[in-house]
Amino acid sequence: MKLYHYPLSGHAHRAALFLSLTGVPHQLIEVDLSAGEHKQPAFLALNAFGEVPVLDDAGVIIADSLAILVYIARKLGPSHWLPSEPAEEAEVQRWLSVAAGKIAYGACAARLITVFGAPFNAEEVIGRAYTTLAVMEQTLKDQRWLASTEQPTIADVALYSYIARAPEGNVDLTSYPQVQAWLRQIEELPGFVPFQRTRAGLQA
Repeated sequence: MKLYHYPLSGHAHRAALFLSLTGVPHQLIEVDLSAGEHKQPAFLALNAFGEVPVLDDAGVIIADSLAILVYIARKLGPSHWLPSEPAEEAEVQRWLSVAAGKIAYGACAARLITVFGAPFNAEEVIGRAYTTLAVMEQTLKDQRWLASTEQPTIADVALYSYIARAPEGNVDLTSYPQVQAWLRQIEELPGFVPFQRTRAGLQA
């Protein structure tokens, strides 16, 4: 498998992280976003939206980080990463929706302001990030993993990157000890690869 990625993209990191956690052989191909490589015809042929990550599995092209997580999990076959029991799978899908919505327009957007100069309203997206963190904190008080499973799922992978680097977007994790413990659990998993840090926001 080939994964087209960019080291500072949390979307790309979640895909690279999952490939590493599962031990799936893969090659990382960096796309130079600063040079506009993602807007060139060769890359647009892989993803018409011009976004990373993109997975190339022997000619099967999967664009979108969450789609990549589902694809890899299904390729692995039955596993704890994507449960087949209906209630558990629904819970995983719920958190994938959180990743696509509340995280993307909360912690992710807050980091985009400080790292890439994105024109979001800082107060709005930081407030949304704290609302999501409060729900996560409450959820994790009585369980180890987000989807109420005994082992981690792709839901945990989907949320990890932007929560781990939330301080770069001026989102303080100090008041969320359960979330911090959850982050450490993921970081202790075999095959874990860190998300590249930047000196931005609270990390400046």
